[in-house]
Amino acid sequence: MGALINFQLDLNKLDKNKIVKGKKGTYYDLTISVSEKTDPYGNNVSAFDKETKEDRDAKTPRNYVGNGNVFWTDGVISRAEKSQSAPVKASQPVTEDIDLPF
Repeated sequence: MGALINFQLDLNKLDKNKIVKGKKGTYYDLTISVSEKTDPYGNNVSAFDKETKEDRDAKTPRNYVGNGNVFWTDGVISRAEKSQSAPVKASQPVTEDIDLPF
C-alpha cells in the first residue's frame, strides 16, 4: 500500500453533464493531485474534473471539486500500469435523472 488519504468531495461542484453511465455503474472522471506542500488548512490533496487535451491546450481553468490530506504513506507510490485486457466499450452520458444532492 502506498498511501492513505482523507478526502472531501463537494458534490455541488460536480458538472452533471460529465456523469456517464457505464456497463457496471455510473461514473464521474476526476484527477487527483498530491502536492508536497500543505495549504493553510492542512490539505495537500486536491481533485478536479479530468481534463481533455483540448481543455489543456485552451488553458481552460480547472474545476476543483474537493480536497484532503495524506495521513499515512509508506514512502513508495508506484505508477499504475494498464493490463493487457480486452478493450472496454466507451461509456455513454447519463440521460436519466440520478439521485444526487444537486
